[in-house]
Amino acid sequence: MKKNILYLLALVMLVATSSCEDPKYVAPTADRQGLTSLTAIFTSGPFVDQEMARLEIGEEMPDRLVIPVPWFYPVTSDDETTPYMTNVRVQAALAPNCFIEPALTILDLTQENQFTYTDAEGNKKNIVITGERVKSNACELLSFAVLDPALSGIIDKANKKVSLISADDLSAVMASYEVSAHATISPDPSVEAVNINEPLTLTVTAHDGVTKAEYIVLKEVPEKIESGFVKESVEQLFYLDPVSNIGLPAYNQMVAPSLAALQGKVVICLGDGSTPIYVNGLTGVKMGEINLGSAVAGSVTNDEAENLLIVNNANGKEVINIYRTASVTEVPSLYYSYTNLSSCPVAKVKVNGNIDSDAIITITHGGVAGVTDSNEFTIIEVKNGTVVGAELKKADGCLWGPAPVNTATVVSASTNFADGYFLSYYPSYSQLTWFNADGSKYASVGSDLTGWGLNPNCLDSKRFNNVNYMALFVVSHFPHWGMGPELYLYNVNDKSKFTGSTVADVACLELVNDFASWPQSGDTGVASGDVVIAPSADGFKLYIYYYDHNSQVFGAYVADCIKD
Repeated sequence: MKKNILYLLALVMLVATSSCEDPKYVAPTADRQGLTSLTAIFTSGPFVDQEMARLEIGEEMPDRLVIPVPWFYPVTSDDETTPYMTNVRVQAALAPNCFIEPALTILDLTQENQFTYTDAEGNKKNIVITGERVKSNACELLSFAVLDPALSGIIDKANKKVSLISADDLSAVMASYEVSAHATISPDPSVEAVNINEPLTLTVTAHDGVTKAEYIVLKEVPEKIESGFVKESVEQLFYLDPVSNIGLPAYNQMVAPSLAALQGKVVICLGDGSTPIYVNGLTGVKMGEINLGSAVAGSVTNDEAENLLIVNNANGKEVINIYRTASVTEVPSLYYSYTNLSSCPVAKVKVNGNIDSDAIITITHGGVAGVTDSNEFTIIEVKNGTVVGAELKKADGCLWGPAPVNTATVVSASTNFADGYFLSYYPSYSQLTWFNADGSKYASVGSDLTGWGLNPNCLDSKRFNNVNYMALFVVSHFPHWGMGPELYLYNVNDKSKFTGSTVADVACLELVNDFASWPQSGDTGVASGDVVIAPSADGFKLYIYYYDHNSQVFGAYVADCIKD
């Protein structure tokens, strides 16, 4: 389902009152009168303190409130929620001067729990709060690919259509696919050959066994819009806690996350010497570790043609090795090697363009703790698939510290060096700055809207459907205080439109998620993270992945450029 991506997180709490006390004023936790929602929260297991389920309550509140608990948690797993149903923390969103008595605490959601609800006028109502495990009604076809010849289907979710760009004979082919968790597909092209020379109907049935969706698979080339992505197609694929879901380090462990995406997978590199893992790019489910070969993974990124770049965290004057691969399972090969031109270490690598044609690779150099700050970055220019050379640059008027928290990220505005580059890093006066190619500042806007609590040092840039995009991801220093991560995406084709006072009101802003959702399981630790833009190789899908280590959130958005 296509979604609007403007989110604002509201923290809700219930003020507990004893049944023997007179009612006291309750601060507003909702925008209208009444009980607006109930939230069930895990009290044990790997997802303790995370939201299990939520019941939204309309204007007409029933006497019996049933919280719909998912059959499995996470929904992509086979782990049933039965063991957690008897010991669940329940919180309510209440309007001013509304009460639930006795106070909500830990409930057994397999039972009928009796309460008295009092509205703002003093009217009382007996209610029951309970829970029910429900099977998912999700029935989407998430991916589809013919195995031989190798073809990736382009899925038009709005019209439930899968397009295969091919002139081959597809009269008897097998295919791989992904559907919503625990859904089934018929006919199943992974076990019986199907004919796609003619339009083929696939039926996806949800886990509930009732809800269904039909998709038409056919050979054709979808029509694109002229430029950019269809705003109505923007959809959040997932956001999850990478600690409890993937087994990655918690917020208080020193890591320097970087991301890359290729072939429907996302690579997560921690920059701590460990082998990067890769996860499903549609669901976030861990799949395995990448094949590093001889490469040393300090930082990773991807180009717009789904090539993975791996760079080591070389110190000043040490050898920087950039490896490349087009598969997480194949041994990467050495792409380019040179002696670090800076006296400061590698902090992060980014690339704009296609390294097999034209691209600009930027390597940001972080400071050295207790020794020196940095204002240096290296530009590696690629023309016609060949590295032209590496050049050390200085960002005059800027100084940043060591990775991963106090460093900067530098990205090119396009594959044309004349278009300049973007730079952002953290202190309290941080600015997102567009520099001209000669190093002079073109424009700057405030990038920490709290002035003190956020870290706006994650950038990426890519071209998609005739538009140069630049993404800013702002990680949080204090997620436990309600300061969530922020995501911004800008169309930077026209330099004159990069105007405004802050990152939130720039004229060329095309996507914003200020206070992106996070699982509320992080704290003050290491305010590091990354963002990566990942156009699909076929040019029809635009993915954005982000990682906030302090907030313990890994998330993704997708959009397309398919004309309705």
